[in-house]
Amino acid sequence: MEFFEKVFRLKESKTTARREALGGLVTFMTMAYIIFVNPQILGEAGMDREGVMAATCIASAFATILMGLLARYPIALAPGMGLNALFSYWICIQMKVHWQVALGIVFMEGVLFILLTLVKVRETIIHAIPMTLKLSIAAGMGLFIAFIGFKNAGIVSSNPVTLVQLGDMRQPHALVAAAGIVITAALMAARIRGGILIGLLATGIIAMFAGLVETPRAVFGLPRMDTVFMKMDIVDIFKDLGYYLAPIFVLLFFDLFDTVGTLIGVGQQAGFVDKDGRLPRAGRALFADAAGTVAGAMLGTSTVTSYIESSAGVAEGARTGLASIVTGVLFIAALFFQPVVEAFSSGVHGGQFFPITAPALIVVGVLMMGSVGRINWGDFSEAVPAFLTIFLMPLTYSIALGLAIGFVSYPLIKALSGRGKEVHWFVYTLGGAFAAGLILYVTHRLGQ
Repeated sequence: MEFFEKVFRLKESKTTARREALGGLVTFMTMAYIIFVNPQILGEAGMDREGVMAATCIASAFATILMGLLARYPIALAPGMGLNALFSYWICIQMKVHWQVALGIVFMEGVLFILLTLVKVRETIIHAIPMTLKLSIAAGMGLFIAFIGFKNAGIVSSNPVTLVQLGDMRQPHALVAAAGIVITAALMAARIRGGILIGLLATGIIAMFAGLVETPRAVFGLPRMDTVFMKMDIVDIFKDLGYYLAPIFVLLFFDLFDTVGTLIGVGQQAGFVDKDGRLPRAGRALFADAAGTVAGAMLGTSTVTSYIESSAGVAEGARTGLASIVTGVLFIAALFFQPVVEAFSSGVHGGQFFPITAPALIVVGVLMMGSVGRINWGDFSEAVPAFLTIFLMPLTYSIALGLAIGFVSYPLIKALSGRGKEVHWFVYTLGGAFAAGLILYVTHRLGQ
């Protein structure tokens, strides 16, 4: 106990080792669903799910423990939801980038994040982006993730006339997914710690009884990770740097927003933010986040970021980095349950449907949509760009297009309405870059 007291200053933080351990356990329970969901999402990009599961656990453990030791905050990290969707559905599928090169893009983004942290330019970038776009991007990604969940569940299907329609709800996979949504939502409504994880496990058990997936061949087993470890390709990025700059910077912006938002939110909840609104040791926390992304790319997973679910551990009394150490150790322990993860993240009907993980995606989408309430819908110069960003992401099945239209429409509407001075010059620059990208995209589509 003296060691913990010396390293983490428990008495000074008005906490105990027991309270920190409990907080770390609760944080792990609330975010452990990523161990099941991340392999499924990155598997869409052609990556080996078993290898991704190992990379997810190790990268999460590394970044979370680094956060605990370096910044001494009870904040856990893992591959980010939304960021993994960008990796698979935009970079790999829509841009037709091989996943090895996509990992190289993640690595480059992490290195840039470290550089921005060291030269302290991050504040300028973060403050330049208007809050409306930050909120609408988060909500749009939530809607996009939820849409993927409904599609993976078979609850939503394609229609040649109306584009989408209600799926065949007589199918077992759709019924199991629907049951999973209800169970998970009920657990979340009852404020059960780890509701998403418990709901996912319950859905998996129902799927087994329904004969949709096989019972795990064993409970314990270590995953192989040689299929994704150190497979990133950086060389190809420099061969066509102009093509890859957009995804590098988009990932960087999302990572910055996610991390800073989480640090401020959890910091305020725990009482870390001082009277001037500053978070002590913020640079160390950002460095841990960026280092986690670099390590994650090397291990074989998408961008690692700070998780807002850490607030659950803080609510249980966690106040120091000792809680993060506990969470990190639990991620390592999860490595030994690979057969269970493989069974629960597998698809049915040739991998077309994923009824077990679909409810988790939908509920995470609900959580991300919560930012909509903070948008000023009474101001059309704010409301229209926000609306376009949120709805065009799922309707075009492209996070990038929704993002681009948001960044183009926001400064354009502000300028035409005589309120151009409200927009930071950096946003005008981004708007011009995205406008050029949209023109090239439309020209390319018309030429096909």
